[in-house]
Amino acid sequence: MSEHRRAIDASDKALARIRCVTGGAAMTAALPAGSDLTTRARRREGRVLLAAALANGPAELLDFILPLWAGTALGASATQVGVLIAVELAVSVVVRPFAGIQADRFERRHVAAAGALIYALSCAGYVVADSLPLAWAAAVLGGLGGALFWVAVRAMVGERLAEDSAVYPRLTSAEETGAWVSFVAGLSLIGMSGYRSVFLACACACLAAAVVLLSAPRRVASPAPALPGSVARRLRPMLVAVAVTMAAEAAIALLLLLHLQRHFELEILQIAYVFLPGAIAIAVLPERLHRFVLRYGRVRVLALASVLSAVFAVGLAWAPNPLVIAALWVLSGVAWAAVIPIQQAVVAEASGAQVGRGMGLYESAVLLGTLAGSLLAGALYDELSWPVACLATAAVILTGAGLVPWSVRALGVVDKPAGSAELGVGTPASMPEPVSGPTAGPASEAAPEPAGVPAEQHDARPPRSRFRSLGQHSMIFLVVQIVLAAIDLSWLRDLGTGAVDPLSNTRDVPVDGLAEVVYHAGRIWAFVLVIDVVWTVVTSLRRRPGR
Repeated sequence: MSEHRRAIDASDKALARIRCVTGGAAMTAALPAGSDLTTRARRREGRVLLAAALANGPAELLDFILPLWAGTALGASATQVGVLIAVELAVSVVVRPFAGIQADRFERRHVAAAGALIYALSCAGYVVADSLPLAWAAAVLGGLGGALFWVAVRAMVGERLAEDSAVYPRLTSAEETGAWVSFVAGLSLIGMSGYRSVFLACACACLAAAVVLLSAPRRVASPAPALPGSVARRLRPMLVAVAVTMAAEAAIALLLLLHLQRHFELEILQIAYVFLPGAIAIAVLPERLHRFVLRYGRVRVLALASVLSAVFAVGLAWAPNPLVIAALWVLSGVAWAAVIPIQQAVVAEASGAQVGRGMGLYESAVLLGTLAGSLLAGALYDELSWPVACLATAAVILTGAGLVPWSVRALGVVDKPAGSAELGVGTPASMPEPVSGPTAGPASEAAPEPAGVPAEQHDARPPRSRFRSLGQHSMIFLVVQIVLAAIDLSWLRDLGTGAVDPLSNTRDVPVDGLAEVVYHAGRIWAFVLVIDVVWTVVTSLRRRPGR
């Protein structure tokens, strides 16, 4: 078998390596770690991650506030609100496969930047919309822009998958960081100046994402060889698994939203605070959880994540108050911090040179599952008791413990991906571990010697420097808080003395005008400092390459 492998031509060697070693990654890591091309590839990835954070915040925030805005500002009925949401979703589902074709055919940063610009126009459309037809037109633009942007972005991230298996965990972390920061800032902005100012801020963020993408270097990686057969046929097992699990997860999320609103009678800001711990968990954990993927394999991690998510759904059935629900929601956040990067990585690997098409199909499956789950949740909430609805959803989620790992095996990708030099775990991707004896020969011959230089990190500063910077930020924050407390505008002091409700953010002594802006700015800064502390600790605990 080994002699036969040596006899095949160069393209067959590359294909064998993709299937047997990296499971179909989008490119082969043949560049030295310190080369100029590798540096450009990492710069390109960094710009993509920043753009994803900038655009995902507005996307998540608009999904949350659009129904409320349509009902209050436009006087839309429940049916009309449903049509507004369905229009964007339908356009996005239809356009995503087309967006995948464009991402494979043209320079991906241009496709993604075009999507960000169209999404910015959509946000601006909501600013000027004073009737439902204008809102529906903005929704159409949102579906089109979101499809182009996200499919191209996920394909761009996959360009370095063979070189670094942690690229998709970093993408998930960047997206969720942008989401929770936007929620804190956006919901505060609603209280100060209304919905239209939030839409305008979202448009500016998407415009900034387009600028960041256009400033990224051109693609430098050589494409992977084309794999035989149709991409849709190869991905069918994973697409089915994604649609089923997303339907269950979307159902439990909407059930929880309805329960918080109707049973506990929480307002929009209170509900957002319940979801916030889980969002932060998804933002900070993906790269940490990727270590377990490298050590124990994708199948085991996916099965465990399904169990965790099912435990969360069961716990909701008897959760006595929103604080317990917020704690349980972290379990769901941990599960998705592991699941999402694995799904995207295996789709990219199994798509070969057509990673854009693969991501387009994957995104459509996610949206179709979300739509089915949302419809299911309404029926469950109306027809069944709360505990029964939670248990029914948990049962569906638990099927993912077998369904999702089966889909990974059906794709033919490896269970344990090559390690990441940036995480310092596993075998570097430039020297993949042999899968078995016969396949080890050509893989080892095709791979270059491992570089002795650690890969560039997004934060390459030593831990001592990071903590020094954190200390400086904290001192500035403390000084400003003392000043704010002296003029009776410190949210942190009010929180400590009980002068403000942490869920509703209702202050005993209301403030307005410029004072309100300063007060809420101090509150947002407090959240930012918390995540700065968490991020500094997490990144400083990473093992360095060679340890």
